[in-house]
Amino acid sequence: MVLRNPYQTYQKQAVNTSKPEELTLMLYQGMVKYIRLSKIALQNQQIEDSHHYNLRTQDILSELMVTLKQEYSIAESLLRVYDYMKIRLIEANLHKKIELLEEVEQFAVQLTETWAAAMAINKGQN
Repeated sequence: MVLRNPYQTYQKQAVNTSKPEELTLMLYQGMVKYIRLSKIALQNQQIEDSHHYNLRTQDILSELMVTLKQEYSIAESLLRVYDYMKIRLIEANLHKKIELLEEVEQFAVQLTETWAAAMAINKGQN
């Protein structure tokens, strides 16, 4: 009998039962979290950990990129923003520059806040 981590079970259940817009918010929040963890690791000279968190952030961006619905006019603009963020993350990872992580973090926080506000507006209209 394998005991599961209750938090992992909760997370999996949350993902399986969430609406698409909630999943997008979770991805944005995860991106902010992993960028911050990468920064902390880099500040503490934990290069492998920083690299790991940076790659997790890149994975989230890749997921956001492939799930964009091209029929919406904003999709092309978001794709360019995601692509730019990914390029900057790669540069930050190669050159170990916290400033680049901070730049991407600003974008990620803005995206998270904007998405959360849009969800709140949409909820108020329904």
